[in-house]
Amino acid sequence: MIFLIGFGIIVIVTIVAIWRSKKPLKLILAEAKYELMYNAVGSRALLEDVVMRSRNKTELPTLPGKVAVITGGARGIGAEVVRMLLQCDIHVIIGCRNVQAGEQLLQKFRDKGTTTGDIKVYKLDISSIESVTSFAKNVAEKHPKINYLINNAGIMFGPYIESRDGFESQFSTNYLGHFLLTHLLLPQIKAAGTETAKSRIINVSSCAHIVGEINFEDINNRHRYISAEAYAQSKLAQVLFTNYLQAVFDKEKVPVQLHSVHPGIVNTELFDGTHLKNLVPWMPSLMFK
Repeated sequence: MIFLIGFGIIVIVTIVAIWRSKKPLKLILAEAKYELMYNAVGSRALLEDVVMRSRNKTELPTLPGKVAVITGGARGIGAEVVRMLLQCDIHVIIGCRNVQAGEQLLQKFRDKGTTTGDIKVYKLDISSIESVTSFAKNVAEKHPKINYLINNAGIMFGPYIESRDGFESQFSTNYLGHFLLTHLLLPQIKAAGTETAKSRIINVSSCAHIVGEINFEDINNRHRYISAEAYAQSKLAQVLFTNYLQAVFDKEKVPVQLHSVHPGIVNTELFDGTHLKNLVPWMPSLMFK
């Protein structure tokens, strides 16, 4: 049912795009192809969310003294992760653009009854090499050991924009910034890990990686920009990086484990402005996590 609704939306949007757009027909059809592929993998993921709902739960152990760093932790999925980390009595370091929003989270969770853990917020623009470097330096100076790094911040389906460093914004935000941050904090992450309690690096990816390809000839997609294609590339890059670094750590017996995580189809602000939310705004709140 979901797939049929999605397919119908794509057909309608494609017809409207052909009618109104000045884009070449070839580009419109390529965009429609990605819409169809996203619809297929998204429908499958929604079904998995329903089937796995009863098993997607875990106990939250008490872990005082542990330190977690999370990017983009002030809203959406990140805020929910922060809430659960606090329930584990973990010291949480949030890197986000809006420091005030991050600082207000603690009082929000305190008002709702969470009495454990604490939060420290530092300004971070994950798409900026300068900002990532400054953030990592601040964190490393104060925390010689980091138990968990959660690379969560991300953007999806925006117009073509390049970062200050000259990279396509989705690739820069979703992958490159986190790639750099991970390497800058590796000494602290390694120092916290033991054989019985390994440190963890979690890259919040997406089922969109399934339809992704790495365009090594034009990594910024300057010659043909399709936002869905660029997003899938950035998420695939996360998964490849995760798998590669884990293989290196396994070989060197480093006490760090990595995970690339599809969190499910979640009703966050990332879907604002998408064809789905514009044409059937009731669906995300009804069908998504």
